[in-house]
Amino acid sequence: MNAAPADDGLWCRRFHPAPEANQRLVCFPHAGGSASFYFPVSAALSSTVDVVAVQYPGRQDRRTEPGVDSIEILADQIAEVLQGWDDRPTTFFGHSMGAVVAFEVARRLEESGSRVTRIFASGRRAPSRLRDEQVHKKDDDGIVAELRAMAGTDPQILGDEELLRMILPAIRSDYTAIETYAAPEDRTVAAPISAFVGDDDPKTTVEEAADWERHTTAECELRVFGGGHFYLADRSAEVISLLRKHFTGTSATTVS
Repeated sequence: MNAAPADDGLWCRRFHPAPEANQRLVCFPHAGGSASFYFPVSAALSSTVDVVAVQYPGRQDRRTEPGVDSIEILADQIAEVLQGWDDRPTTFFGHSMGAVVAFEVARRLEESGSRVTRIFASGRRAPSRLRDEQVHKKDDDGIVAELRAMAGTDPQILGDEELLRMILPAIRSDYTAIETYAAPEDRTVAAPISAFVGDDDPKTTVEEAADWERHTTAECELRVFGGGHFYLADRSAEVISLLRKHFTGTSATTVS
């Protein structure tokens, strides 16, 4: 087997390197999120999977860099980093904004001749399902209130006023990127898609998640979990189990 592509030191994080793994999972964070959000996934799967978490600019060790306020530009940059990572089958997992970033990166890689095995699109409506969301236009306090309401940001960050003010520009860039993103219904990938959604998610209805089927020329599966936008916090064991089954081929993701 070829060696796993090395961390580029900027965009990619391997918390538990698995150079002998025969498959790879690339994880894309939500708006305001960081690579460390996927540390538990890496810990759980690293015995058999090369787990790579993407680190966007403007957070943690990249907090001095400006954020990227365009999904298209962000996807261009990540696709360039992942170009040539063809040494083993690669699956994408993205939550919320990360689902759209994963979709757009996969589309770019496919256009250049690479293949993604499957996209797990979590907590996000289909790319062509639009809402008029304006969080990125709120003042800092308004954005912080949104972060608290979604309960997906580390409480230690929310409690550290100095750190919070430092990373707010990048978080605003994230919200600008995802809230100004739009894709036509005919924008597709060849990779199959598994859409995951919480049944009480204020950001994505089950119907909006089901429309991911419009954006793949392969099959699309839907799974509904109990919970809200960050259902992952309470259902992490179940989600990791489904990912493990995907990689071992013991079971297909079921439709709910």
